[in-house]
Amino acid sequence: MPQTGTGFGGQPAVLLQRDGRPLHTEFALVEASIDAAADAGAQRLTLRFEDPLLKLAVALEWTLDVHGVVTANSRLENHGDSEVAVLRLASLALALPGWARRLTRYTGRWAAEMRAVHAPILHGLQGAISSEGRPGHAAGHWLRIDDGSATETQGLVLGAHLAWSGDHEVLVERDADGARLLMAARLDAGEVRIAPGGSFAAPEAVFCVGDGGYAALRHALHRHLRASVLPKTPTGPRRVHLNTWEAVGFRQDLATLQRLAGDAATLGVERFVLDDGWFRARRDDTRGLGDWQADPARFPQGLAPLIDTVHGLGMDFGLWVEPEMVSPDSDLYRAHPDWCLHEPGRGRGTQRHQLVLDLTRADVAEHLFGVLDALLRAHAIAYLKWDHNRALFPRAGRGHAQTVALYALLDRLRAAHPGVEIEACASGGARVDYAMLRRCARFWASDGNDPVERLRINEGYLQFLPLWALGNHVGPDPNPITGRRLDMDFRAKVAMFGHMGVEADPAAMDDVGRASLAQHIALYKDWRATLHDGTLIAIDCATPGVTGWLAADDRRALALVAQTTYTDDYDAAPVRLPGLPQGSRWRVTLPEPWSARAAQRLADPALCREGVVLSAAALAAQGLALPLTWPQTAWLIALERIA
Repeated sequence: MPQTGTGFGGQPAVLLQRDGRPLHTEFALVEASIDAAADAGAQRLTLRFEDPLLKLAVALEWTLDVHGVVTANSRLENHGDSEVAVLRLASLALALPGWARRLTRYTGRWAAEMRAVHAPILHGLQGAISSEGRPGHAAGHWLRIDDGSATETQGLVLGAHLAWSGDHEVLVERDADGARLLMAARLDAGEVRIAPGGSFAAPEAVFCVGDGGYAALRHALHRHLRASVLPKTPTGPRRVHLNTWEAVGFRQDLATLQRLAGDAATLGVERFVLDDGWFRARRDDTRGLGDWQADPARFPQGLAPLIDTVHGLGMDFGLWVEPEMVSPDSDLYRAHPDWCLHEPGRGRGTQRHQLVLDLTRADVAEHLFGVLDALLRAHAIAYLKWDHNRALFPRAGRGHAQTVALYALLDRLRAAHPGVEIEACASGGARVDYAMLRRCARFWASDGNDPVERLRINEGYLQFLPLWALGNHVGPDPNPITGRRLDMDFRAKVAMFGHMGVEADPAAMDDVGRASLAQHIALYKDWRATLHDGTLIAIDCATPGVTGWLAADDRRALALVAQTTYTDDYDAAPVRLPGLPQGSRWRVTLPEPWSARAAQRLADPALCREGVVLSAAALAAQGLALPLTWPQTAWLIALERIA
């Protein structure tokens, strides 16, 4: 319990005020116990600290699950006779071990999330702070710490995350003596006040130590997430999506969407998701948010004819919403201009032409639930893409409560419609955290579908989150954000490693592109159980620009190997596939379709189709030589266990 009142010179775990004055705290440990937690095999450590003079107590509860992941909870209790304002109550204050030498934090921007920044742990403070009302594209509440020499399979690695969808501070501090401390906390300026006899629970934090490199950490976190965090929505296999946004954007009408649905079904798509533009007056992004009824000019009979078409083609139907926002040019805002976040007497600044609804108001929360509940009751909607496209401001004194109100709305909606799957989206990856993923079975990693960028973005997320939850789509050509032109073969292979979808118009593809996409969708369906339930291993490629993943279960494994740059050497280094069970033997093939350009350099195409039997030891030590000279070349490697 680091605190300045006891001589600690760094950032304190608790900062409190009473009657506007800082409190000098001296919490002392009065109780410690270890017992069995509710989950089978889990253990719980409970620590209780008290300050008898101030009549305050802090209870810490750390639960260690069977996967080796610790969930940390903190609760402040006010046993005094006056109110206490909470400036900081750390969810996690962890003294780091001596081997903790290198910090990896994550930053980024729109369409370029999860950029890993590696640095030695220096004297002073390092980390990240969010102050836009959501975690933001910088994603600073994910951290990885290692011993300075860790690799995929060797070394000590610690991962930590604050499960909170609002502002946060996640810091690593090294003092003059070399002691290191990791602290994670929600951030506000005293919004939370605890009345006499009351208490306040900080958001959860999670951390895990992997002894066996990045892979050990990744596997533990993935298992924990699947077992204890992700909602148990009865989704079955992860269905292939077609999202309409980059196919038609706002250019929507019933005939166009019915044609698009027919083209999607021909490719093998299983879920048709109608994105932004379906509701009243929504012709561009300047109007209509808040008016969640089908546009009568485009859908004179409502959404039912489109949904009937989608269902008739064997697909289920999904819908885009952005419930937390309102357009100034909307019927909702004209009727209730006081429902948005605002300060009396000040202007109402927009971002992306929209304002934020004040979810802390009971009438706003009730209205939003009523509208969404009515949509889901009136239509057979299997999926909601829940977007959030701007920072929250002004929010003085309401940031924490706004986040809590969002959770309450999502929880209420899921309780009323337990079969509906929800995707967490915030201009892509601006709000991806365990708290949202308790409520949302999928997250949209980035608005950027350029596969070269997605390989890098996904690498960051996949350290903490499994392929099962990561939305990954085939975008159009050229890419609308980067302008890059890429073969369908490359786009589709990259999109297979995640929850696969399509965000392009099949009618705009040539026959070769459509055929290739359909083949890859069929491959994804064949392999998705292994991709989503198997163990994910990063392939450490010696050739610059080559990246890869291997997903393996007890009997099958599928690898993606992708080259993003032009190689220095004409012959790329062999690709080694680690992590398969010792002593096992595998039949190895290269599933088609192949990149036409790269396939010309296969020495024996027939053998690549028929397969060759190799041991796990040979695959890990010698590896496979693949044609990876050209940029934007990707290969799939299929492995079937024979012994």
